[in-house]
Amino acid sequence: MSQMKRRTVLIVNGALFLIVLFWTIPTIGLLVSSFRDRADIQSSGWWTVLPNLAWQPTGNTLPLPEGQERDTPITIEGVTATFDEWRAGVDMGGGRRLVWVGNLRRGQIEEFRQNWSVNWNFTTTNYEQVTGGKEFVLTNPDGTTRVELGEDMVGAFINSLTITIPATIIPILIAAFAAYGFAWMTFPGRRLLFIIIVALLVVPLQIALVPILRDYSQLGLNGTYLGIWLAHAGFGLPLATYLLYNYISGLPKEILESAFIDGASHFTIFVRLVLPLSVPALASFAIFQFLWVWNDYLIALIFLGFNEGLQPMTVRIANLVGSRGQDWHLLTAAGFISVIVPLIVFFGLQRFFVRGLMAGSVKG
Repeated sequence: MSQMKRRTVLIVNGALFLIVLFWTIPTIGLLVSSFRDRADIQSSGWWTVLPNLAWQPTGNTLPLPEGQERDTPITIEGVTATFDEWRAGVDMGGGRRLVWVGNLRRGQIEEFRQNWSVNWNFTTTNYEQVTGGKEFVLTNPDGTTRVELGEDMVGAFINSLTITIPATIIPILIAAFAAYGFAWMTFPGRRLLFIIIVALLVVPLQIALVPILRDYSQLGLNGTYLGIWLAHAGFGLPLATYLLYNYISGLPKEILESAFIDGASHFTIFVRLVLPLSVPALASFAIFQFLWVWNDYLIALIFLGFNEGLQPMTVRIANLVGSRGQDWHLLTAAGFISVIVPLIVFFGLQRFFVRGLMAGSVKG
């Protein structure tokens, strides 16, 4: 390998590594924060689980200067600063900091030293609160206790699975039949129908929501699983048909002709030959459709948002942000729960992903 080619490979691999790193860091932060205590999240960043220099109290206190006013500078050990600066902490040099704790009259000055430390105070309480849906007694840093009501995300998790699995299977089955028909069957208007399906790829789903909502109101499908299954299936069919057509039309012609000579029907060929050979393309679209439906918020909010018993994870987490936006320990736990299933689906079908995308792109 020439020197120039090695340099090019190194640059490309380095750039890919940085991109992967930048995309992975937020996920790592989300995972770490989901296991941290509420007080730790509010006082320090998730990266403190790694060795870091931090200010730690030594237990030593200094006497307060007498006769000081809040609006006048305060001198301690030869260093002059305002009261607010002392409250925030003033570096005295040599890895030492003094912090005024409390008010001007009844506070105290505490000494802090900068030392290497790690914060491994992990807990599973956050996940218990998110999934339990019952009351929890939590202890504050000062020793006091409080009672909090957990969020029952188990129901929302099951709702997301109930919505996503059928909304992934339905368009795959319909699109597979349609793609086989366009690829290997001859009928009037085949080319025009295929052009219309491809043209639907550029139609934004937002412009169809109002007409669909009106039709659903007349048919009584609003707030039902059937309604959102049909909506997701309809929006996913154009891409699924186009993707599967590229793959199915590229299957070896000799295999299908041999099956026809042996007297096999189109349905038998489709079930016995085409579907098993199209697993890479089916898995590739399944990843797209599953991730899209699982992470969907707009369609779920419009068709199921008012029915709390059917709300998926995305809608419940959005409501959680509005009602408990300051509780990062709960938001991170709920967020990582919603990420687990897409990660399992992606890594489980990853080996089919590239094969399915490349299928039919190059012929001859």
